[in-house]
Amino acid sequence: MIIGGGPGGYEAALVAAQLGAQVTVVEREGPGGACVLTDCVPSKTLIATSVRKQALLDAATLGLHYSGGPDGDAGTPVADLPLVNRRVKELAQAQSADIAARLAAEGVEVVRAPGRLVDPQVVRAGDRTIRADVVIVATGATPRILPAAEPDGERILTWRQMYDLEELPEHLIVVGSGVTGAEFAGAYRSLGSEVTLVSSRDRMMPNEDADAAEVLEEVYRRRGMNVMGRSRAESVKRTPHGVVVTLEDGRTAEGSHCLMTVGMVPNTAGIGLEEAGVTLDRGGFVQVDKVSRTSAPGVYAAGDCTGVLMLASVAAMQGRIAVWHALGEAVQPLRLATVASNIFTDPEIAAVGIAQKAIESGEIDANVVKLPLATNARAKMQGFHDGFVKLFCRPHTGIILGGVVVAPRASELILAVSVAVQQRLTVDQLAHTFAVYPSLSGSITEAARRLMQPMTPTGI
Repeated sequence: MIIGGGPGGYEAALVAAQLGAQVTVVEREGPGGACVLTDCVPSKTLIATSVRKQALLDAATLGLHYSGGPDGDAGTPVADLPLVNRRVKELAQAQSADIAARLAAEGVEVVRAPGRLVDPQVVRAGDRTIRADVVIVATGATPRILPAAEPDGERILTWRQMYDLEELPEHLIVVGSGVTGAEFAGAYRSLGSEVTLVSSRDRMMPNEDADAAEVLEEVYRRRGMNVMGRSRAESVKRTPHGVVVTLEDGRTAEGSHCLMTVGMVPNTAGIGLEEAGVTLDRGGFVQVDKVSRTSAPGVYAAGDCTGVLMLASVAAMQGRIAVWHALGEAVQPLRLATVASNIFTDPEIAAVGIAQKAIESGEIDANVVKLPLATNARAKMQGFHDGFVKLFCRPHTGIILGGVVVAPRASELILAVSVAVQQRLTVDQLAHTFAVYPSLSGSITEAARRLMQPMTPTGI
């Protein structure tokens, strides 16, 4: 039994079915869960549209311009928000349908109902009570709501409500400058909204690579975004024509709409977990070990409800690991040091392995090289100026410990570094790997060459 049909749930279901288990997934929203229907897939679809529009706006730098506009006007690309949002929703539903078809092909039963744990081997799914040998909890998480800024679905919104807007916000105030806030702020600025980003810290994305955050903030300011650092929001209120955000220091910011991106809370309350012996932490997240076991025998957990790393890829791996362990297959514990992540801003920010702050604090000894994207031939051809490739390696062995890529499609470029980290490759091995010329990936092999240690002569 799997409670939750997001990546942690449906990936676990597919593995279990392939290993011969009888599998039932309980999911009230539909296959794919919130990740596919309201969160990851819709937001990245919206961002893909905004990136395409930004490319049109930047086309003049490549020698292109519009012609044939009305009255001789060159014309300006305009976002048709109802059409954009319709595509977002249709794509999400199509992805959910694809997942449903795959589950059905593998013989997985999907029950469209809320799920509740009655005891460690019994799940209540709607009006059905189902006994199972193994239960996996993959219930996900929900946008955090602040009492002084409760969303109304019209002017004060969570990201799940943004796709119901019928007009592009004239002035969108984004409260929260973490990954989600940075992604939506950049997307709506490129789509044409005036955007104010309210950050409680001294910079955007304080938990990410500082060099990467600095590049992105510079890009955002250049595109006309108002980034308010060290500005913690105290409340958000409706006005006759929009919203007003009051900061703790008494300042205010006024706009037409406000998007709240202040974290997530796990969907673990009221579903019988603690009564069944599953331990939750103070934040309500399910406590799991590195093979996804909870404190209750036979009960595993995966995904955002565990708070381990709120990434779809991590949720999926947690779900697979849970099944492999439960069914007696060979399994490697989850290694967070090998997890690749990506922030879908423009440019994107991808990272894997150790962080530079661990090097600067003295926690890890490593050599570092950072190559600006502006020196890459392909980047010059495509008009990309902002970004870099950064690699970390051990000083003596040259084993690659991690890296950061800030570039268009960094989510694709990071794979080479991720493979190197996972397989413990050295900078010499990566440097001797062919990269296409010209290509953005060439900067990765060039960074590796910069980190190669000169051979010490041993004599003649």
